[in-house]
Amino acid sequence: MDQQDGPRGHRRRQERHSPDAPEGSAAPQADQLTVDQLAARAGVTVRTIRFYSTRGLLPPPAIGPRRVGHYGPEHLSRLALIEELQHQGMTLAAIERYLQHLPDDISAHDLAIHRAVVASWMPDTVDEATREQLERRVGRELTDEDLRRLAAMTVLESTEDPSVFRVDPGLLHLGVRLLDVPLSQEVILAAREVVLEHSRSTARELSRLFRDEVWMPYREREADPERVAEMRSLSAHMQPMVMQALVTAFQRSMKEELRDAFPKERAPRPSADPAEPDPVSR
Repeated sequence: MDQQDGPRGHRRRQERHSPDAPEGSAAPQADQLTVDQLAARAGVTVRTIRFYSTRGLLPPPAIGPRRVGHYGPEHLSRLALIEELQHQGMTLAAIERYLQHLPDDISAHDLAIHRAVVASWMPDTVDEATREQLERRVGRELTDEDLRRLAAMTVLESTEDPSVFRVDPGLLHLGVRLLDVPLSQEVILAAREVVLEHSRSTARELSRLFRDEVWMPYREREADPERVAEMRSLSAHMQPMVMQALVTAFQRSMKEELRDAFPKERAPRPSADPAEPDPVSR
């Protein structure tokens, strides 16, 4: 692949310039991460980031006056998307082809939506991490109260070792974002239950529709075992498309509901925060 052309259809742009991050900052701004801070936040190695950059998987960083590269939300979201695609079993060449179909100017918010759709059909995974590792991953200090709230949101749970937590990586950044939302824990948990209830209901109805209207009639008239096996696998192949349809429908429904609820207010623009808009619950 031409090194001047990124796999996302993202042509290598000239390195941008931006001010250096304040020295000694314990929690750097999301658009002023060094390569080491980006690696810690994304849970990968610096070597991996440099390798992805040479393959064109990541755009170049912004360069400060002292030639220090600064990375931002777009880089974090791209790394998260690459990770999910790898979990699916895709090779780097396949990932490059996938990313070529994304717009050149895709935002961190839209990349995070892509990642959420990809993650939606990945097997559930659980990591183990110490508090220090968690803090490096999310780029901020986590108090005892923060850990308690994250546990209530099923983002993490304690283990027999009090210094180690089991962590749902798909929910971690979402949970940390919610820590700063000016809503009570009760409201957040109530919203979680709403999402759970309606997502399960939707999944149940779609499964029933496929079983009654597609699978059962096909099985009754098809005698070839190989053809039956092919039809059985169709549900797995359709799941990504169904998830994309659900995400699109939900986004449009939310816009309509917000317009109706706040007719005189201007709709807010999506945040450029790198944290992924993962499902509220597994």
